[in-house]
Amino acid sequence: MEPVNSTEVSEFFLKGFSGYPALEHLFFPLCSAMYLVTLLGNTGIVVVSMLDARLHTPMYFFLGNLSILDICYTSTFVPLMLVHLLSAQKTISFLGCALQMCLSLSTGSTECLLLAIMAYDRYLAICRPLRYPVLMSHRLCWLLAGAAWVLGLCKSVTETVIAMRLPFCGHRVVSHFICEILAVLKLACGDTSISEVFLLVGAILLLPMPLAFICLSYTLILATTLRVPSAAGRRKAFSTCSAHLAVVMLFYGTVIFMYMRPKSKEARNSDEVFTVLYAVVTPMLNPVIYSLRNKEVKEAARKV
Repeated sequence: MEPVNSTEVSEFFLKGFSGYPALEHLFFPLCSAMYLVTLLGNTGIVVVSMLDARLHTPMYFFLGNLSILDICYTSTFVPLMLVHLLSAQKTISFLGCALQMCLSLSTGSTECLLLAIMAYDRYLAICRPLRYPVLMSHRLCWLLAGAAWVLGLCKSVTETVIAMRLPFCGHRVVSHFICEILAVLKLACGDTSISEVFLLVGAILLLPMPLAFICLSYTLILATTLRVPSAAGRRKAFSTCSAHLAVVMLFYGTVIFMYMRPKSKEARNSDEVFTVLYAVVTPMLNPVIYSLRNKEVKEAARKV
């Protein structure tokens, strides 16, 4: 077997939508607006939930964590993506690429766990209301949220180190607008099987399992609310649950499509579109779906 000529990589070129200039000019105002809404909406939720004592409950504690997470998630790549949409110089350093990869994987993994924790919290609040204060204690809230952040970080650091230690050869063009791990692995000329196994195991643990848990929790919630005698109460509960599930399905559906489909050496333009859906659109919708439709949050916002 001939030895593979690997080169010392100092930077990567993020191809993104560079082959479609018209699309770049369309995406810039669109993504700018969505990023601004994400920042304003999620920051508003964090501020309101901290300042209003009535919102110092487990549900709003987890919503605050989700808002902080969404701000961090989008901020890992959207500002640089916006610069690249208007610039011909679309490069990122090797260290910057590794950092972006690690942070985006960490926040994405944490969000998968946090959405499952939030579904469990709603299940206890609606289906076990009398024991809810005991079951979902202040200490347990901090433990669950802390575990989600730490596990997401540990998983992402491991996957990033394994991927970035591979030898890279040939061109250094990443067929994506961010340093997405699957796109970077396509440039490796070494054996990527270990990295792919870690990604597959992580995807199985963080995607279908939490999604099944979320669906089960909301099924039990709906079963409980259907026994509510008030028709208005049933409509409100069904509206809330269906909105939550819609966002969850959008997030998990696109991520599962990205990370659990058969691997291909060829770049797909659909990858960038699906990344925009789960990494830009979903964080923008979360404050609207989870909080801004909530009467308590609206009243607290007016008070603040």
